[in-house]
This record gives sequence, structure tokens and C-alpha cells, in this order.
Amino acid sequence: MQVEIPETGVVAGLNPAPGEYSPEISAETRLASSQPYHTVSGRTMDRSTAVRAALMAGALGVFIQMIPLLGIVLTGALAVFFYRRESRIVPPATLGSRLGGAAGVVAFAIKAVLITIRIFVFHARQEYIDFLTRFAHTVGANAADPDFQTGIRGLLTPSGLAITFLFGMMIAAVLASVGGALASWFLRPRKPSP
Repeated sequence: MQVEIPETGVVAGLNPAPGEYSPEISAETRLASSQPYHTVSGRTMDRSTAVRAALMAGALGVFIQMIPLLGIVLTGALAVFFYRRESRIVPPATLGSRLGGAAGVVAFAIKAVLITIRIFVFHARQEYIDFLTRFAHTVGANAADPDFQTGIRGLLTPSGLAITFLFGMMIAAVLASVGGALASWFLRPRKPSP
């Protein structure tokens, strides 16, 4: 099977080079494509771009989480920023919150795996117990109470870790969703005043 190539050099409707427009593209199309960011309505978003944005923000969120509570909110906002930068579309707040929540789950999961490896592989169990005891003392709990000490040791069992993981993931998803929704709201294009 042979394909005949036209001699004109550029097939009608295709761009000859990046940044140049072929003659068949109208002036309105050129103007619309030069707009910096668009908003999308409804419930659709480019999934591959969204997954990449959530993974990138989640990976960076492991380090951003060094800022207590605010770090996970910023992780969700960062996912929306990455999505907007790659797709040139600002998702509505509902989709932004879903995207932020996904990034929060990724960040929390990576951090939880790293902590679990540190506890079990590097035998840092006592360090973790001491950290929880100091934290409880800081917030005003009686860390010397035998029931409290039993509860902390119960957190380091496989079932305790699973419960802690699920509870922590839910909190991370909610906080990152808030960050994603806020980022969508702040990054949306503003209508010019008349």
C-alpha cells in the first residue's frame, strides 16, 4: 500500500511549525487559543493530567507536611496548581477538591510507608512511643497513665497501624480537599469589570 504525499509541503489544516497557524484556522480560533487559562464546567477532567498532578503534589507534599496541618492543605492546592499549569484549565472547586484530596492521600501514604519502614526495619519503635508520649504531654494528656501507655503500644500492632493509617488518610484527604477547593477558587480567571 502506497500513500501519496502532496507537493504543497503543508497539508491543509495542519500547523507548519509550532506557533504558526495554517491558513484554514480562523482569527477567532487564534484569539481563543491565546487565552491563558480557561475554566471547565461540569464533572470532567483530563484523568492522565490529574493523576500526574496528584502524584507530583503528593511527592512534594511529603516534605511540605513538615508544616503541621497547613502543609497538607498546601499539598492539595499544589495539585490544582500543577493541573492548571499542564492543562491550561482551572478546574471548578468541586473537581479541585477531588484533585487536592487525591494528592493528600498520596502524600500521606508515602509518609506512612516511610514511618512504618523506620519503625520496623530500623527498630525505632521506642523513639515513636517517646514521640507520642511527648506529644500527648504537650496537648495536656496524662502520659503516665497505664491505660494511655497500653493504648500507645496498641497503636504499634498491625491492626493498630491499619486503624491509624485509615484515620490519618481520611484527615489528610479532607484537609487537602479544602486546599484544592481554595486553590481552584483563587486561581480561576476573574471577569474583567466593565
